[in-house]
Amino acid sequence: MAKLFDGMARLGTETAFEVLARAEELARSGQDIINLGIGQPDFKTPPHIVEAAVRALRDGHHGYTPAPGIPAIREAVAEDIAQWRGVEVDPSRVVVVPGGKVTMFFAIVMFGGPGVEIMYPNPGFPIYESVINFTGAKAVPIPLLEERDFSFDAESVLANITPATRLLILNTPANPTGGVVPKSEIEKLVAGLVDHPDVYVLSDEIYCRMLYDGREHASLLAYPEIADRVIMLDGWSKTYAMTGWRLGFAVWPGKLAELATRLAINCHSCVNAPTQHAGVAALKGPQDAVETMVSAFDKRRSVVVEGLNALPGVSCRVPGGAFYAFPNVTGTGLDARAFQNRVLEEAGVATVAGTSFGAFGEGYARFSYANSEANIRRALDRVGQLLADVKAT
Repeated sequence: MAKLFDGMARLGTETAFEVLARAEELARSGQDIINLGIGQPDFKTPPHIVEAAVRALRDGHHGYTPAPGIPAIREAVAEDIAQWRGVEVDPSRVVVVPGGKVTMFFAIVMFGGPGVEIMYPNPGFPIYESVINFTGAKAVPIPLLEERDFSFDAESVLANITPATRLLILNTPANPTGGVVPKSEIEKLVAGLVDHPDVYVLSDEIYCRMLYDGREHASLLAYPEIADRVIMLDGWSKTYAMTGWRLGFAVWPGKLAELATRLAINCHSCVNAPTQHAGVAALKGPQDAVETMVSAFDKRRSVVVEGLNALPGVSCRVPGGAFYAFPNVTGTGLDARAFQNRVLEEAGVATVAGTSFGAFGEGYARFSYANSEANIRRALDRVGQLLADVKAT
């Protein structure tokens, strides 16, 4: 076999999909599985969005589109950013791509490479570290600690910036922890970044509409001091229950938007036309389905946190956003991977080990509450019975 690019050996995966595959295998064998592992809303895409895609197909939108997206969707994104983030952006800076991961990949590849350092949240979405390693750059973790509700200390982050640092990745609200970085820490970070003009920021804001207890989203785009260095990632998957549609976007600094478009041309040409029309309908249409979904997640959040804290050996902070809880399971006597495997194999409940999200995830597990309240309660009962047996032995 021909020698492959060295980076292929450094490329990781997303364990949530491995857990999903094993859960489906067990389900096919007849075992009743409750899936609290996958980060996917259990709601259907709102009908008016589906109809927009169907109408686009019927109207003949079957061909290629401009690589960064049709004008209507880029304009709709700009209008949405103005409405929800209070920031005016030129549609020419918007690049529409097939899902949020594409923006991550493009941004990290742009700035990565041997001799470069890229800072990323840990525990955090596993693709960050995977692609950083793929490029040959050094992955520098930003520890997200339980005692800080899985936020970070801005001064510590700034202190770890070196002359080799080229990119800083942030994710708030966060996967897998549900943590939300307070606006005060964001402001301290922004103030400090003014002194590091060569450091760009990839701000993953995919869960920005999923905030609880009166929290408001602090977008990195809203800070003019660093706005020319911010790549803001968002999309439709979570907010509009459109995970399978594969539709995301980013706002790039003007000088990078053209490079992102070049990467898009080389990678996927363009996002399929009817999906883009659906995306326009989602942004410009009624938002009541979003509000209903987030309200349901908020209720489930209370159920899952209360239930987890009642389990033997488990404690759980209250997540401020997204639809994940990240309980500490060290009191069970099981490490993160053993907890994940036993809960799935013996209790029929799919969760994801905290170590799937980085070394700082040891001792934790991710529970997604993007499932029905009834299923969440059933799952917690099963886990409780298993942990009682573990404790007894």
